Parts: sequence; structure tokens; C-alpha cells
Amino acid sequence: MSDDAVTARVEKLEERAAFQEQTIEELSEALTEQWKLLEAFKRDVARLTDQLKAVEEAVEQGVHNEPPPPHY
Repeated sequence: MSDDAVTARVEKLEERAAFQEQTIEELSEALTEQWKLLEAFKRDVARLTDQLKAVEEAVEQGVHNEPPPPHY
């Protein structure tokens, strides 16, 4: 194999490695953003679950948050 062929192959491999590094970095950033979004969704679901439980308990105890109608 000639020096030119070896050099061309090495350059091609270096290009591939650089492209793969860039792709891995982009995927890592996307994964980080998705993780942050998932954590925010988990907090929202937990908060909504707590609110729903509070409402269910209030309904079971007969507690109403609405004021009576004006004609009372």
C-alpha cells in the first residue's frame, strides 16, 4: 500500500471520528434536555397528585370551598 493510500485512509478515519464525536456531543445535550424535562414533569405530576388527594379528602369530609349562593 502506498503512502498516499495510507494517508487517505487515516484522514478518512479521522473525519469519521470527528463526526462521531460531534454526534455524540449533540446526543448527550439532547439527552440532558430530555432528562430536565422529565424531571419537571415528575414534579408536576407529584404536585397534581397531592392536590387531587386533598380535593378527594375534602369531598369525603363534606368540606366545600364554594360560598353559598347569594339568596341564602
